[in-house]
Amino acid sequence: MAIVIDMPKLSDTMEEGVIAKWNVKEGDTVKSGDIIAEVETDKATMDVEVFDGGTILKIMAKEGQAVPLGGIMAIIGEKGEDISDLLDGDSGKESSSKDAKSSKGDSKDDKKSESKESKSADKKDDSFDPLFGDIDKDSEKSDESSDEDDDRVKASPLARKMASEQGIALSNVKGSGPNGRVVKKDVESFDKSATPSKASSAPKVPAFTNFEVSTESKEHKISQMRKTIAKRLAESKFTSPHFYETIDIDMKNAISAREAMNAPGDVKISFNDLVVKACAKALRLHPKINSSWMGDVIVEHGGVHVAIAVAIEDGLVTPVIRNADIKGLAHISAETRDLAGKARDKKLQPEDWEGSTFTISNLGMFGIEEFTAIINPPNAAILAVGAIRDVPVVENGAVVPGKRMKVTLSSDHRVVDGASCAEFLGTVRRFLENPTSMLVY
Repeated sequence: MAIVIDMPKLSDTMEEGVIAKWNVKEGDTVKSGDIIAEVETDKATMDVEVFDGGTILKIMAKEGQAVPLGGIMAIIGEKGEDISDLLDGDSGKESSSKDAKSSKGDSKDDKKSESKESKSADKKDDSFDPLFGDIDKDSEKSDESSDEDDDRVKASPLARKMASEQGIALSNVKGSGPNGRVVKKDVESFDKSATPSKASSAPKVPAFTNFEVSTESKEHKISQMRKTIAKRLAESKFTSPHFYETIDIDMKNAISAREAMNAPGDVKISFNDLVVKACAKALRLHPKINSSWMGDVIVEHGGVHVAIAVAIEDGLVTPVIRNADIKGLAHISAETRDLAGKARDKKLQPEDWEGSTFTISNLGMFGIEEFTAIINPPNAAILAVGAIRDVPVVENGAVVPGKRMKVTLSSDHRVVDGASCAEFLGTVRRFLENPTSMLVY
C-alpha cells in the first residue's frame, strides 16, 4: 500500500518548509530511518527521514519549492504500484496553481508592455530634459522676455525698425538721444559681435557619463527564516506595548577583569560573555523581568535561559544559553561560540533555540553606540548592547579618559513597569562596573 510522506513540523513556529535538497530520486529504494531530504525551516536546515521502507514512486515537490505543513512531499510504496488515486487528489491544486501562475505571467507581460510604451513615449518627447526641464518652452520664455525688454526701451520708430531687421536687441543698445532714447545712429554704430547671441546664452546640457552602473531592479526570494522574522517581530512590535530605558555603564573595570581572565591563554572571554553573565545574575535577583505574558497569566520562569541574537546571511537567529546564571564565564564563552557556529552553518536543532526567557542583542562590534531592539516573543524584555566608547569623564573633579558602554532595555509594559526595569538595569550596571561582585550572588 502506498504511503504519503507529509511535510513534518520541524520547529515550534514552522508553517511551511522549503525543499533544500533531495537525497533520493524516483525509483530509489529506501528503508526506515533513511534521510530522504533536507528541508529549510524558519530556523535551520533539518533532515527528513522515512519511517517505512519501499520505493520512491513519486516526488511531489521540487528542490527550492515551499511545502505547507502536512503537504505531500513524496509517495513511497511497492514498485509498479498504482498511485493514480493519490495523484488525482492533488491534480486540482496543481491546475489551480498553474492557472494562477499563468494569470500572474499575463499580468507581468501587460505591465512590461505598458512600461515599454511609456518609455517609448518619453523618448519621443525630445523637448524635455531631466536637468533643465522643457528646453523649447524655456527658449520661448527667453524670447518673450527679450521682446518685452525691447518694448520697454525708449527708441525712435526708425531705430526700432532697423534693430528688428538686423536682429539687434534694443535692450543691448546704448541710446544717445534725449533721456537715453535709441536713435538711428545708435543702431548703425552698434557692434553686434560684442553682444552674446541668443544661441550662445542658452543653457548648456552637461554631458552624461555612463559608469556602467546597473539600473535594473532585482527580486530576491524570501527565505523561510526571513518570513518568520517578519511575521513574529511585526506581531511583537504591534502587540506588545514596548517602552525603553537606557543607561551608560563604566566598563573600565570590566576591561581590566577581562584582560586578567584571558592572560593565561586557556580561555577567551568576550565582553558579550560578561554581559550575558551579568544579565543572568540580575534576572535571578529580579524575576519579574524573567517572565512572559501568556494572555490570562504572567509566567515567572524558574530557569534563566538567555538567548543571544546571531546575525547570519538569511537574517537573525537566537540560540539559547540555558541556566546561564549558574554557569561560569568559560562555559558561557565556549557554548556561545559553538551555538554561533551552528547558526551560521544552519545546523541548529529545535532544542538550541527554544525556551529562552530573556534576549541580548549586541551590535557593539559593528561600532553601533546605541539602538533599541524589538522584543523576542514570548520574552518580556530584550537588552540592546552598544559599543564601548572612549569618552572624557569627570573623576574627583578632573577630566580623565573613560570607557563607557550604553545599553537599552526594551520591555513589555503588560508584564513589567519602568521602576522594575530600572532596578534590573541598575543591578546589571553594578555587576559590569565591579565584575567580582557577581561572585557574591
